[in-house]
Amino acid sequence: MSTIGNLIWFIFGGLVMGLAWWIVGIIALISIVGIPWAKACFVMGKFAFFPFGQEAIKRSILTGQEDIGTGALGTLGNIIWFIVFGLWLALSHVALAIFYALTLIGIPFAIQHLKLAGIAIAPIGKTVVAKEVAAAARNSHAMQTVARLRKQ
Repeated sequence: MSTIGNLIWFIFGGLVMGLAWWIVGIIALISIVGIPWAKACFVMGKFAFFPFGQEAIKRSILTGQEDIGTGALGTLGNIIWFIVFGLWLALSHVALAIFYALTLIGIPFAIQHLKLAGIAIAPIGKTVVAKEVAAAARNSHAMQTVARLRKQ
């Protein structure tokens, strides 16, 4: 079902928004200063092309370790990202979500656009994995947190 959803999605909006993410990534890459944001743009652009069956998750939850993108520098990067590019990408996804939500058949696409709008606000420190992998990572992270709290 994800394959059919992704194919229809790609034709009716995924191509445009995925290219928008990649164009922002190219602009960030060319600017030299934006290189740290470019990788996130390309990862999220690929996600925007085919979002069904995938989910964005914090890398720290997936790997169990903090890195440069999931710590304080990642937060600063997300603030700068939001001001420069994130707001505009998020608003584009919200506008398309409203458009698709006006029809019953477009509601699943509206939901995907809202998911992508949330990611557009702060993509630094996130990666895209299959939904099952994300669920397993969150479950493992929760079990580790419970175990740590019990030791206190």
